[in-house]
Amino acid sequence: MKNFLQPGHSIDITVPSGGITAGLPVIIGSLIGIASVTALEGDRASIARVGVFDLPKVSAQAWTQGAKIYWDAAAKLATTVSTSNTLIGIAADVAANPSVSGPVLLGATTV
Repeated sequence: MKNFLQPGHSIDITVPSGGITAGLPVIIGSLIGIASVTALEGDRASIARVGVFDLPKVSAQAWTQGAKIYWDAAAKLATTVSTSNTLIGIAADVAANPSVSGPVLLGATTV
């Protein structure tokens, strides 16, 4: 196929304002991925677009498998609270209250 560019499991981006931190979500418009490296604004870096990642979460929340997970950019934590946050995927498994991290399957949800 002449127009195929890449599988898209990871892609290179121009790092947005504020830079990125390895292992944390990167949100550029509707593009969401996990930073593979820590990089400064304007640099080129790779983000993972698919997979399950253990992300820092709001400790006091208990997650059920399949719950919608959002990214709170100000707190740099995954959460089940949608208000003022960006949907990044679903809980791949349960996460206890309290716990500092939880498994998140990146990508769109079906409901």
